[in-house]
Amino acid sequence: MQNTKEDPQLQRGLEERHITLMSLGAAIGVGLFLGSASAIKLAGPGIIVSYAIGGFIIYLVMRALGEMAIKNPVAGSFSRYARDYIGPFAGYITGWNYWFLWIVTCMAEITAVGIYMQFWFPDTPQWAWALAALLIMTTVNFLSVKAYGELEYWFALIKIITIVLMIIVGFGMIFFGLGNGGDAIGFANLFEHGGFLPNGVTGLIMSFQMVMFAYLGIEMLGVTAGEVKNPEKNLKRAINTVFYRIMIFYVLSLTVILSIYPWDAITGQNSPFVLTFEKIGIPGAAGIVQFVVLTAALSSCNSGIFSTARMLFNLAQQGESPKQFQRTTKSGVPGIAIIVSAIVLLFGVYLNYIVSDKVFGYVTSVATFGALWTWGTILITQLKSRKIMSKQDLNRLQFKMPLFPLTSYVALAFLLFVTVVLAFSPVTRIALIVGPLWLGFLTIIYFASGLHKRN
Repeated sequence: MQNTKEDPQLQRGLEERHITLMSLGAAIGVGLFLGSASAIKLAGPGIIVSYAIGGFIIYLVMRALGEMAIKNPVAGSFSRYARDYIGPFAGYITGWNYWFLWIVTCMAEITAVGIYMQFWFPDTPQWAWALAALLIMTTVNFLSVKAYGELEYWFALIKIITIVLMIIVGFGMIFFGLGNGGDAIGFANLFEHGGFLPNGVTGLIMSFQMVMFAYLGIEMLGVTAGEVKNPEKNLKRAINTVFYRIMIFYVLSLTVILSIYPWDAITGQNSPFVLTFEKIGIPGAAGIVQFVVLTAALSSCNSGIFSTARMLFNLAQQGESPKQFQRTTKSGVPGIAIIVSAIVLLFGVYLNYIVSDKVFGYVTSVATFGALWTWGTILITQLKSRKIMSKQDLNRLQFKMPLFPLTSYVALAFLLFVTVVLAFSPVTRIALIVGPLWLGFLTIIYFASGLHKRN
């Protein structure tokens, strides 16, 4: 590996506009564009409530993370905090678990890129596009953290503009009959076709797995803490607006979709965004949304490589992964860690290529388990950090969790509830097998390798 150096320092190359748009983009991904279809099948129009509840819980998790990240902005973020406040084993498990969940997520995203490109190039092999996406995103991560932030900025902008346009035009149809001969559609579709909760409260509860998967990645703001300029100002602003963005981009967009289009006409085979743009009457709607979904998948892949490399970097600093992972390039990025994550992802592309379509459902549920574990660890770490704080430390906190400790316990209880929900579907149940097996494997490695003695 050329141009690497020991005694590494990650560059603080992320500007305010990067972190603002990245935080927006983190809340808008494939879970919304594609995953919302399967969630709608379960909850009907009630999915709007599911996303609102899930969004509120994620906001609380982000406030807990922000409290620690602004006080101590470091690479690795919650893995480092878990180590400092709970113990070395917790930091080790959290770091490797987060690496694993993003690897699993990226396996689906890279393969998805190959599938999306078939829309325009049906006669080309899917694996070739998946490989191209992996190589391009890996190269981008190698350039510099600023290049990463720049690409994420434009990816996020594409998604945001698409959703805002759909919301504006959609409300034009709902209130003024725009594109519908002047006949206002109204909100009747939210309450017809079986009612607001056509499958009852059970359907609402079962939708939480895909809802929470949609929010996976929002905690990545904490991972960027070591590379953000003026973290106190920029992280605080990004985290404070998480809830409002979720309300706009998830709740408002789904309200528009489900008002214009009957929920029972939306299947897992089509994106509700494609259907809505077609209903609005925009020519080439399928192609437009396909492009946006493609950028969402590339964005998630980009974020995944970024996150996994930073977590390996942090684990190497703690002596819990090979020390070579903490070597950085001249541009200040953990080069070897990026390559290792990319190699594992290459294997994932191959696996996704040879297995059935059901694997995407399995992969998202496993990723959700990893996310629930990570979010739960963030909350427990924040509770622990408060217990050891002196009054002076508490007074110096720049960014406090609101209504502490009630909100921390409410969020923890909800995450535990969703974990139990995973057991009630054959597709998501695999997460409760693979997730604990992975954690068990990590535990064996930790003690067998003697890491527990060094710590």
